[in-house]
Amino acid sequence: MCRHLAYLGPEEPLGRLLVEPAHSLYRQSWAPRRQKYGTVNADGFGVGWYAEGDPVPARYRRAGPIWADLSFADLGRVVRTEALLAAVRDATLAGADAEAAAAPYASGPWLFSHNGAVAGWPRSLAPLAPALPATDLLSMEARNDSAFVWALVLHRLSNGDEEGQALADTVLEVAAAAPASRLNLLLTNGESIAATTWGDTLFYLARPGGGTVVASEPYDDDPHWQEVPDRTLLAASRTDVLLTPLKDPAELPLKEPRT
Repeated sequence: MCRHLAYLGPEEPLGRLLVEPAHSLYRQSWAPRRQKYGTVNADGFGVGWYAEGDPVPARYRRAGPIWADLSFADLGRVVRTEALLAAVRDATLAGADAEAAAAPYASGPWLFSHNGAVAGWPRSLAPLAPALPATDLLSMEARNDSAFVWALVLHRLSNGDEEGQALADTVLEVAAAAPASRLNLLLTNGESIAATTWGDTLFYLARPGGGTVVASEPYDDDPHWQEVPDRTLLAASRTDVLLTPLKDPAELPLKEPRT
């Protein structure tokens, strides 16, 4: 469920990345080509972007479908950025959190999105809640599975983990607690991109004019798009992409009990 995209590269208008391509994220809100779960991403959308000289991103989020927001076309035409993260949403469960439930979530320099669903939410992840400080739980932007997964990631980032490690460890922890979950996570700090594949599609593109795009599915028919294998951690900069396999929790050796 959901489609998302992150970009690092030469300065571009938001619309050139999110609206103008033939199969853009905008179009994917009603006609995705590679979406395995759900058909229409009309339960909200959001975009976060970075301005020169400011490490804290701006966000524009709405509770309705992107095609119904008449202001977004103007925003996308004039706002330019060298880094962004955007998403269109198909809600796992109906809720009352409105635009607060729409990605990207944010804290400090980070933007985050989750494409997927946590199996058995919320009971399946209840055992993980005590590991989070009460302030982390109380400051969650929404009451859905994606916001809780973000809280787990953010807790690791705040404790000094680098971005890829924070995503990988969170995916393995959530997958162990809720094995049927789909956990395609996407994170950027404006200088790098980290992402996981766990149950849904992900592609990346090294753009001929410079820059890197990471997206749930290609926004055009450029033959240079590369599909990321399932259960993989992706780490990308403006020039390089590194892929690392993720281990299924069921395949990991049992830990010795603490004494």
